[in-house]
Amino acid sequence: MRSTKIAAGALVVAMAAAACGGKQDREPAGDEAGGCEAAEGRITIATGNTGGVYYTLGGGLAQLISDNTELNASAAETGASVQNIQQLVAGDYDIAFSLADSAADAVEGSGSFEGKPQDITALARIYSNFTHVIVRADAGIDSVADMRGKSISTGSPKSGTEVIANRLLKAAGLDPTTDVSAQRLALRQTVDQMKAGQIDGLFWSGGLPTPEITDLTTSLGAEVSFVDISDLLPAMRELNPVYEEGTLAADTYGLPEDVDTIAVPNMLLVREDFGAGEACAITNLIFDKKADLVKVHKAADELDRATATETDPVPLHPGARRALDQG
Repeated sequence: MRSTKIAAGALVVAMAAAACGGKQDREPAGDEAGGCEAAEGRITIATGNTGGVYYTLGGGLAQLISDNTELNASAAETGASVQNIQQLVAGDYDIAFSLADSAADAVEGSGSFEGKPQDITALARIYSNFTHVIVRADAGIDSVADMRGKSISTGSPKSGTEVIANRLLKAAGLDPTTDVSAQRLALRQTVDQMKAGQIDGLFWSGGLPTPEITDLTTSLGAEVSFVDISDLLPAMRELNPVYEEGTLAADTYGLPEDVDTIAVPNMLLVREDFGAGEACAITNLIFDKKADLVKVHKAADELDRATATETDPVPLHPGARRALDQG
């Protein structure tokens, strides 16, 4: 479990090399033998916004793969879920982080993928994202419905955060295109504009804790507050059953008390033609070397083989199933 050390310097190198992304360069593995080994080659991982858990954990995963297989893996900053799926299918990336709701939309041809089902499969369900709805304390916002007429960051274009933000606004009876001044900002820009008082609030879907949110709450303290959105869960579940009850524990960001919210699982996705040997080897690595990923980000502590197969309606890749069944 602890044989691989992910040094901070190595992680920085992996993440810096990640910026270019790019198409895969990988020789097919000997899948016909039912093996669980990765062939030599390069693979790329689509992550998310700088400062988010996808980005941090994706860099750690790339280093883990490079250190323990014949593959040379790199991770790239992206706009996250929807963009990741689109570019995964296009062949720009080999592995992609995604929220389960966006992944479900993709295989069903709904939501952002209306009428265009995507050929994707899952390596595993990993950890959960928690929806953060944070507002300036002086903005007069106590619920999502109170966002009418306010300037709100709904996340990066084509991100899972944007999908959830728009669904929450609609669930609260608002039209995201006309009832709020929607700012489609990446997380770092969002935090900077909150600090500068240029926007009234934000939506963010991320693991716990998200470093940029820690920065925001540390910097502004009582000048910002978290909104309880648990009353919107029934409406969200009507759209997609993957949404779950969640709690932002007070000690996560130094809050006065726990905040009820909505959680959604994350998945690691690949195309249907991803090599079975690579899928099996990487899936085993994620869970066998869990302790190393936890060192990169504590969200990885939620990794669990017992729940890893819970990816419906996204099919589990046969190679990943082989790894999880044997584990």
